[in-house]
Amino acid sequence: MMNRVILVGRITKEPELKRTAQDIAVVNFTIAVNRNYTDQQGEKQADFISCVVWRKQAENVAKYVSKGMLLGVEGRIQTRQYESETGMKYITEVLCDSVQFLENKSSNQSFEDQPSTKSQSDEFYETSKKLAAEDDLPF
Repeated sequence: MMNRVILVGRITKEPELKRTAQDIAVVNFTIAVNRNYTDQQGEKQADFISCVVWRKQAENVAKYVSKGMLLGVEGRIQTRQYESETGMKYITEVLCDSVQFLENKSSNQSFEDQPSTKSQSDEFYETSKKLAAEDDLPF
């Protein structure tokens, strides 16, 4: 049996870090994932998917993620239930094993679009510059 899910979407609100009675960090958040088609009015549709992340990953999400950022989420679907005044409530959510930050928090610009910040004093960078400048390379 297999229960794996991979999603890419935008977080809908600022994540809020909470702690359990045992001081374990947890963040609940929702990501909006666009559908591949539009409705009859030509507007894009999205699914809003609840996610839960625990421990150190939760602390990182709370610290580095802000509303509207693009996230990659990998985990498993989990259902739980509880009794309320109006009857039994069922919740379906993604229990995240991994959350990838696909955009920079300050600029909402993709990491792939960021200019390289390679330090000129980097030893490997300097060595590669020297090798590239040599005329006697065999290739």
